[in-house]
Order: sequence, then structure tokens, then C-alpha cells
Amino acid sequence: MLHLINHPFAYNHKNVDAALAYDISALSLDIQLQILGNDHNRSLFARLPEKLLGIDTNAKTIKGEKYGIKTAILYLMPAKQSGVQLCPMAANAGCEKACLFTAGRGAMSNVMLSRLRKTLYFNQYREQFMAQLAKEIAAQSDKAKRKGYKLIVRLNGTSDIRFENIPSPCTFGKAQYSNIFEAFPDIQFYDYTKIANRRNIPSNYDLTFSYSGVADYAPYVAKAVANGERIAVVFRNRAIVEAMLANGETFLGLPVVDGDNTDIRHLDAKGVAVALYAKGKARNDQSGFVVG
Repeated sequence: MLHLINHPFAYNHKNVDAALAYDISALSLDIQLQILGNDHNRSLFARLPEKLLGIDTNAKTIKGEKYGIKTAILYLMPAKQSGVQLCPMAANAGCEKACLFTAGRGAMSNVMLSRLRKTLYFNQYREQFMAQLAKEIAAQSDKAKRKGYKLIVRLNGTSDIRFENIPSPCTFGKAQYSNIFEAFPDIQFYDYTKIANRRNIPSNYDLTFSYSGVADYAPYVAKAVANGERIAVVFRNRAIVEAMLANGETFLGLPVVDGDNTDIRHLDAKGVAVALYAKGKARNDQSGFVVG
């Protein structure tokens, strides 16, 4: 019989006790059972992640290499799948079911568990997480430079966290930084976001607003258009995007640019619609998040 113990973080399985590194009580029962009922998974969740960032782990970011850019991305669990809401506009935008978390490698259960582990680390050991993140960014930046590349960093690969508001405990020398961006002024950070009212964005943090056609989300889209934001739009398939580009069509009154050539969004102009196309389960989305 499997006993789930909420605190301290532990499990009791076949009379063998071993401590978990995380409180998993907020997770759904089926996820708890996946962790506790498998020796390999129990071992993973009994320790903190050794690595947070992935480097050029998807086909689009790899395309940035021809421009001399390496891309580091932090992938966490989206929405409230970790027990904590990390995508505050998910319900309004109707994007949770069609989330990119289901696309490509994200559909693999071992990848999901890895991202869950990092998310629990972020939620429950925030200062330690941010310190490790800073060390990895510094190391990856140095590594990229040695190979003749420039590093850019995307912190919300599958989440929508206001990292500008999260203090960074990292210290280089004796300096203390108010956030991760201040700690790395020479590194370009970027993200996609569905939060229309983000403020005090650091100069080295570029944001692209993410579109959804869901009615409840329309006021936020209108605000982003009025503010001249760059807006990412997910279309049903590549054919729709190619037709729009060939015909010089607009979307929301904005000129359309191809967003699938690379993920180097900070080089795109403001006031444009960045055309992406759906992948994974998102191809079948009917919520309004995917266009076409």
C-alpha cells in the first residue's frame, strides 16, 4: 500500500522510507502516484535539479546559430499544473489546453516530470533557484563567447512569470541585484507574455505580447495593439502563414512577419504581428487561441 505524506516531504513505499526534496501535496493524485510509484522518479524528486537551462533544444532556436546566437531557455510547468499558477492569464486567454507544453518534446512524460521538478524547485526554494539560474547564465554566456556566439535567454519557455519582480540573490563580487536582468546587463533576455500590464521592464528584457481570439481576452489584445506592441499570433498551419506573407496581408491592422524562421524576437520591429503556426495538440484547438 502506498501512503502519501504531505509534510515533511517523504514517502513510505513497501516499508522503505526516503525523503523527497519537495512538498508534492498540491499536485494531482495521479502525478503524485507517478512520482512515488516509480523508483526512478522517486530518486529524481529526492534531489534538486542539477541543470535548469536548455541550450538550443528546439528546432527554431537552433536556427539562431546562423546569426551568431545561442539561445538558453528555462522550461517550467505551465499554468497551475504544478499546484501554483504560473500563467495568470491562461483562463482569460483560453490557452491552457492548447499550451505549447503539449508540442514537440513537451508531450513526453519524462520531460514533463523534469519540468515539474524544476518548477517545484522554483516555487519552494526560490532564492536557491535564482542563485543557480544566475550561475548557469554566466557559465553559458562564457561558453557561447568561447565558441564565437552571443547568448540570449528566454526565462518563460512554458510559463508567464513576471521575472522583473523577482529579486535575484546572486552576487558577483559584493554586488546585490534587484532582479536577474540587472545582474546581466550585457545579456539580452526575451519572452512571450499574455500579461498586458507589465511595468518597469528592464532595457535588456524584450517582451512580445501573445494573442488569443477568446472574447474575454479581447480587451487585453486591444490594449496591446493600441500600445504598439509586437504581437505573436499562432495560426492553424504553415499554409495559412505562407499565404498571408505572399499576399501582404495584415492581422489586427498590423503588418505580418514570419516568426518561425528564428526565435530572435528582440530583432523584430514593434507594431507587427509575428506569425507562428500551431504544433502538437494545439493544431486541433478550437478555443480561439489558434487562428484559422
